[in-house]
Amino acid sequence: MSHLKKIDHVSYAVKKGHIEKWAWFHIEVEGGKLIKRIDDARPGDPDSSMKIWCIDYGDFGIALIEGIDRAKKSQVTSFVERHGDHSCQHVAYDCHNLDGFLDHMKTLGGHPRGDVLVQDDGFGVLKQMFAKGYASGHAGEATFPEYCERPSVDDHGDVEITFSNKAGGTFYKQVQGAIEDGDEEPFFDFSHMPTGWQVPAEQPKDHAAPVSA
Repeated sequence: MSHLKKIDHVSYAVKKGHIEKWAWFHIEVEGGKLIKRIDDARPGDPDSSMKIWCIDYGDFGIALIEGIDRAKKSQVTSFVERHGDHSCQHVAYDCHNLDGFLDHMKTLGGHPRGDVLVQDDGFGVLKQMFAKGYASGHAGEATFPEYCERPSVDDHGDVEITFSNKAGGTFYKQVQGAIEDGDEEPFFDFSHMPTGWQVPAEQPKDHAAPVSA
């Protein structure tokens, strides 16, 4: 059984001064709708921050992030310098049961970035967990997954994508703390992978038993 339900949103890091250009592309060319605009996720941080603009497509969303450099270089600026303009920073996956998935993931070698964020976003209680980077290295330059759990659409109607002022600012703080601590640990410890593991046999799409020749 899959622990993941669907992609909730994809987050792209953009070059400074280019967030308007990419918002135009996603809205006017692709037909998305701007549903949230955060021009400073951490207004009280004297060192750095980021912009977050969220675009909704109905079944999933896109978040554009742009670095705000102050006394120090923003982690988003560092990411773009490493990977390029409009580079994918993370993909967020909506889970059937986030707590159950995290317990399962940790037993197999997974390491979250920080604590699960819990908030009421108006549609119900939303849970989010940002993981560490897939590869070891600078926390601000790493590509990583996010896992979240949303209220049921059947119970709450249309539910928008997960980025919020609180989640954006708290996640930025988590990554900044890892940078300052020199935490370059990757998301997964693959020593937990069984020796000789084989890819399971492909199953028919309807999951019925295969027909013998």
